[in-house]
Amino acid sequence: MRRLLFSILLFNSLLSWAQSSAVWSPDNGDGTYTNPVLYADYSDPDVCAVGKDYYLTASSFNCVPGLPILHSRDLVNWEIVGHALQELEPTDLFDCPQHGKGVWAPSIRHHNDSLFIYWGDPDQGIYMVKGKPTSNPATVASGDLLPFVGPKPHSVASLKTPVAPKEGSSKRREWSEPICVIAGKGMIDPCPLWDDDGRCYLVNAWANSRAGFNSVLSLRELSADGAKAISLPRIVFDGGQENHTTEGPKFYKRDGYYWIMCPAGGVAMGWQLAMRSKSPYGPYEWKRVMWQGKTDINGPHQGAWVHTAFGEDWFLHFNDKGAYGRVVYLQPVDWSSGWPMMGNNGEPLMTWHKPKSSEKGRVKSEKFASAIVNPQESDEFNDGLGLQWQWHANYHQFYGQPTADGTYRLYTMDHPTAFKSLWDVPYLLLQKPAAPRFTATAKVRFAAKEDGQYGGLVMMGRDYSALVICREGDEFQIRRHTCMGADEGETEEQRTITALLPTDRDTIPYSPAIYLDLYLRLSVKDGIVSFSYSSDNKHFKAAGEPFKMREGKWIGAKFGFVAECRDRKASRGWLDIDWIRITK
Repeated sequence: MRRLLFSILLFNSLLSWAQSSAVWSPDNGDGTYTNPVLYADYSDPDVCAVGKDYYLTASSFNCVPGLPILHSRDLVNWEIVGHALQELEPTDLFDCPQHGKGVWAPSIRHHNDSLFIYWGDPDQGIYMVKGKPTSNPATVASGDLLPFVGPKPHSVASLKTPVAPKEGSSKRREWSEPICVIAGKGMIDPCPLWDDDGRCYLVNAWANSRAGFNSVLSLRELSADGAKAISLPRIVFDGGQENHTTEGPKFYKRDGYYWIMCPAGGVAMGWQLAMRSKSPYGPYEWKRVMWQGKTDINGPHQGAWVHTAFGEDWFLHFNDKGAYGRVVYLQPVDWSSGWPMMGNNGEPLMTWHKPKSSEKGRVKSEKFASAIVNPQESDEFNDGLGLQWQWHANYHQFYGQPTADGTYRLYTMDHPTAFKSLWDVPYLLLQKPAAPRFTATAKVRFAAKEDGQYGGLVMMGRDYSALVICREGDEFQIRRHTCMGADEGETEEQRTITALLPTDRDTIPYSPAIYLDLYLRLSVKDGIVSFSYSSDNKHFKAAGEPFKMREGKWIGAKFGFVAECRDRKASRGWLDIDWIRITK
């Protein structure tokens, strides 16, 4: 009986961790997949194989926690399993939003039984963290995944926190603290390579906005542990005019050649290069190995080559989708010509057969079988915050905390001095849209102790719009708060939709609050957002005009929650979020 009960509990745990999306799944269930494999903003993705498991990370810029870690058994079905970075440093800078700064274009590599992640902060230098992988997919779902940073006292709390190791366990549960490998401005997109003789090399690109030059790749040697530079940089490739905006290099070794694979030509209309040399320092001969061609997939480039345990070769790259950010595609790689030609002889494919996998799933054929899972979207908040959530800057415990009742509570934070818009505030709790069309419905209870306290749903970007509940007197107003050109310093406009009476109130005269229970909804269709609300989750009323999503700085638009107050005199109010559910 105990064994049966344990099995049931474990199964329920697996279900609560792994999710199958109702709005986007690339797995067609018949041994094929349809791109993108991640319809979400995982910009500048890099992937490494550890046996039959794959780990992906991506740029996170100013969002916290940073360096998301996704896991897959087949390169098609992915789920979020943690973050490698819980706080951005220096904290006195990143405690406030630093749009477009922070973590740029990381690389992830497996070496000496550890995962290493390097990234460039264009204003601070090149950093590295390392952690331990696991090859058991069941432990990913049950919280036994090793590459995970446990919450610090001042960092993001309860992000599906793993069960603590038993006393005396030697397992590492955290990534290391970040190490500044090379300090200085302008260095971006670093990638290491440990050679056969144990020597370590690092290639990087340059940000013209900081360094005053770009389109060149530099190489230097690191110490064997990858923790510090032991040589000066040397330019190993100059893209010039023909391959301008050469950046995002990934460094490999294959069949006696050193290979650098990198994008050129810019985000929107660029192409993918591959270059090879018998020496890590070059000279390198190059070839274009993927471009848009006659397809509708613009700028197919920058990503990761993966050689699988089954002898196959694949390339994951991003494609810029405007307000949705940079989504991730998967292409087969053909080495028969001696060069890694991607997709269909250089042109990206939309649909193809899945990579071979030993994972059991919905397909009977063992060759392409795998479980269908997707990055987390909905959240019941029963175990704290799901891994899909990020703040717009370093977290502070005043922003919000999980409750014992299975809700997440956001406190109404004070407007900054000379408040203009949400562009300047750190306490937005947001996630990435995961499909071109979806509906997000949230069940909330808003508690207000003073006039001017408000909270609700927001679609955030350079332009943004929010549907909020705001107390004014002895009632609540349903409002739309919208700002066009928030990134340019424009001021938020507020429009009242209707007024509602409280559904509950405190009767004891000690800092009493009035309450409103409501369902808030935003529906997205090809970049257009419609807001609505309901008292019963059945009959929804439209709340204002549709709004056009707009991307943030180097990130896609994101949606989630905000809670604020103006001119607070005493206690804060709060927004208790019972759940949010993502549906068609």
